[in-house]
Amino acid sequence: MILTEQQQADIAAQRAQAAPTRRATVPALEELLYSPIPVLDHGFVRVVDYMGDDGAVVQAARVSYGRGTRKVSEDAALIRYLMRHRHTTPFEMCEIKYHVKLPIFVARQWIRHRTANVNEYSARYSILDREFYIPAPEQLAAQSAVNRQGRGEVLTGDEAAEVLDILRSDAARCHDHYVDMLNEDAAGNPADPAKQGLARELARMNLTLNTYTQWYWKTDLHNLLHFLSLRADPHAQYEIRVYAEAMLKTVEAWVPATFAAFRDYRLGAVTFSAAMLAVVKRLLAGEAVEAAGSGLSKREWAELMAALGREG
Repeated sequence: MILTEQQQADIAAQRAQAAPTRRATVPALEELLYSPIPVLDHGFVRVVDYMGDDGAVVQAARVSYGRGTRKVSEDAALIRYLMRHRHTTPFEMCEIKYHVKLPIFVARQWIRHRTANVNEYSARYSILDREFYIPAPEQLAAQSAVNRQGRGEVLTGDEAAEVLDILRSDAARCHDHYVDMLNEDAAGNPADPAKQGLARELARMNLTLNTYTQWYWKTDLHNLLHFLSLRADPHAQYEIRVYAEAMLKTVEAWVPATFAAFRDYRLGAVTFSAAMLAVVKRLLAGEAVEAAGSGLSKREWAELMAALGREG
């Protein structure tokens, strides 16, 4: 991740500001506020604003007038109860806003989560920087033979080198053509007065999907946790998973009791169907259950055995 001197100065100026408030603040998150957490080669995630804390979740659940006199352990127990039984509305009382820099193809996957407020950098009005995501060699994998959405074995040797060369050269060539079609310098003036230049909204279509974009993304805690439960999962695509992992650090700093409950009841948990649970009960009763007589599909049976740590 590379920040210009001006960007670094802007962040330093933001972090130097302080304002008195009667609202709840979280010291651990205040320490992270505005600072970018590096992701991938040029990307980052940074928290730019937030509202509420663990106490706001508890307050909403109890519909109390203040923080009350209950112990922290009692509040944590209530949060765990809410998480365990999927009482989600108290978690909607907290909100957070991120500034994210990410490749366009990751943004297109991310935007499928339609429960947030988003404002993206507009290439209709501004010129996109010459920054592209180039995967690390260990992330260059072939298509999985068993999962149409997944990766298989890592490419090596000449094949990997050729792929990296193609990614770099295509991105650079397309951006060069993009800049040439615009016919503008950094200040927006014509680079060649004899050329009119193509409109920015049209020239952008030539850019590759590994070009970086930026957006502000604001959501409530409930929907953030739903996003993270899907995108921080080991089965999620690597390039979006690393963003989710960076955001998990901010959630842990912001709402530690909620994060602990989320880790136990979502990230570290598995869900059984009624048929799967019936098989588990039969196994606990000492019955020798086989896949053929379990009533489960092959995939369900494999998932159940994997969750139980047993041979299929």
